[in-house]
Amino acid sequence: MELHNVRVWVRMEPFLVGALQAPPPAKFSMHYLRKMATYVRTRAKDGCFPHLCWPMWRHIACGKLQLPDELAWVYFETFDLLVERSPEERLEWAEAVSQCSTHEELNRLRQKLSVDTLQFLLFLYTQQLNRVSLRTSVIGEEWPSPRARSPSPDHECKTSLQNKNCDDQAHLAFVQTHLSDLLELVLDPEQLSSSGHCAHDSLLSPEALRGLSFLLEGSVSKARAVHPLHELLSWAPLQTQAGYSKLSQAFSLQRLQAWLKDTLTLNPFGYTTCLKTGKKLAWAQQVEGTMKRAKIARNTHNAPAGSKMVLMSQVYKQTLAKDSEKLSGANVKLHRCNESFIYLLSPLRSVSVEKCRNTTLVLGPVQTSVHVQSCENVKVVCVAGRLSVCASSYCTFHMLTPTRPLLLSGNVALTLAPYHTNYPSLEDHMASVGLAVVPNLWDQPVCLGSEGIETPSPAPYGLLPPGEFNVLVVPFEMDGDTSEIPGGLPPLYQAAISHREQKVQAWQRTVKEARLNKEQRKQFQVLVEQKFHEWLLETGHRQQLDSLIPAPTDSKQAAG
Repeated sequence: MELHNVRVWVRMEPFLVGALQAPPPAKFSMHYLRKMATYVRTRAKDGCFPHLCWPMWRHIACGKLQLPDELAWVYFETFDLLVERSPEERLEWAEAVSQCSTHEELNRLRQKLSVDTLQFLLFLYTQQLNRVSLRTSVIGEEWPSPRARSPSPDHECKTSLQNKNCDDQAHLAFVQTHLSDLLELVLDPEQLSSSGHCAHDSLLSPEALRGLSFLLEGSVSKARAVHPLHELLSWAPLQTQAGYSKLSQAFSLQRLQAWLKDTLTLNPFGYTTCLKTGKKLAWAQQVEGTMKRAKIARNTHNAPAGSKMVLMSQVYKQTLAKDSEKLSGANVKLHRCNESFIYLLSPLRSVSVEKCRNTTLVLGPVQTSVHVQSCENVKVVCVAGRLSVCASSYCTFHMLTPTRPLLLSGNVALTLAPYHTNYPSLEDHMASVGLAVVPNLWDQPVCLGSEGIETPSPAPYGLLPPGEFNVLVVPFEMDGDTSEIPGGLPPLYQAAISHREQKVQAWQRTVKEARLNKEQRKQFQVLVEQKFHEWLLETGHRQQLDSLIPAPTDSKQAAG
């Protein structure tokens, strides 16, 4: 089998969802992670290897890496979002957490959690993706280094479109640059030299290869089947190329590293390829004449689970609505959308919102995370595994989430509010991705800055006053049984809605008791409608209502 028939690439999710968009703790450096890699193997009987339990990670993080307890949990919880668990397992865990009435009970429950040790070590190392260095701040992009291949010419012109978490070329450059460190982290301690580094005759075990599968996957020839790295290298012809020895039942580290350098390529299912060759996505609602600049592409027709991408860029003055299998399980990126209302009412894998303004996003349940960066006056309505926000201002988040929202650096005047809508298939979609109505920590954010967990003054967020709270109605007909807001509303917000309803009923009684004649009722109706239209214009709701009128579409567009 020829070498060029094998392709290995960097998986998207460990960087897209796993790498927090904040500078990592100083002690996530290779020096300390190397010590941790040795330590966990010497404490295997204590719950450190091959699986690392929460109490031992807490001991290492707080006692040896000097992290606050809450930050240690944030990293552990973030990795857990990436672990493959069935929706039923997620729902069972949510139920168990919701029954904990004290912090002590919650800690006892968390002691049952464990993660793959080698994969978690690699996860901690990948936090360096967003490391801020003096070199970066002076000359710009830190990657690639001289050891990495040069990016393609069109990559430089797209840097404004892609941040590092979404940038598959940055992921490739990161792994190419740091491949030796990544391999060293998964080596058995006895394979290291006396100085604690790789030796020329170091051997990599199959167990270590499974750890590397957290970051790497690939395919053979032009086959569409995608395999984790350890499965790919279970085939005899590839084992020979990659330096496998039947005698030692391990891989030569030097030969494997050389093989990986020769076979590593750009992720064929990443945003770069999606933007170039992805299919277009048609919409149930779309205003004529304002979509010329918009770029909307998807790879959901040929991508494996976990690698499905939908990219929407430069959507302007649109109301777009989609409920489709083509969206289910997709990683969605919205970029530079402005003055638009976007409804993506399908279960999603992750959502990234970047450089959007004056836009409302109503999302189906998001299994992992919603990340909002460099946005202004954006409203996000969703159920999600996690919300994180960075460098954004005057944004409002109506959330139902089992984790504490992460507010990263650079935020100003954010508003947190309870989830306030429903659509007919919402609860079915929530069940399909393992999200429950409890616990719901929408109002308990964590502020995470360059120095770790912070308590900034003034706070970059506030809770929506109940008197300003309104319920959102999804203006589309759909099939399903959900007719109420899942989990209901917090008491203060429910009381505010009830009070407003009572005022409406009192107003209706007043009108009825006024006993207006036919002419007076007509004049009164004209006056009310006039005031209502003025209100629509003042609030900007007129644009949304106008855009809900379906535009004529041809059969080809409707089928897209």
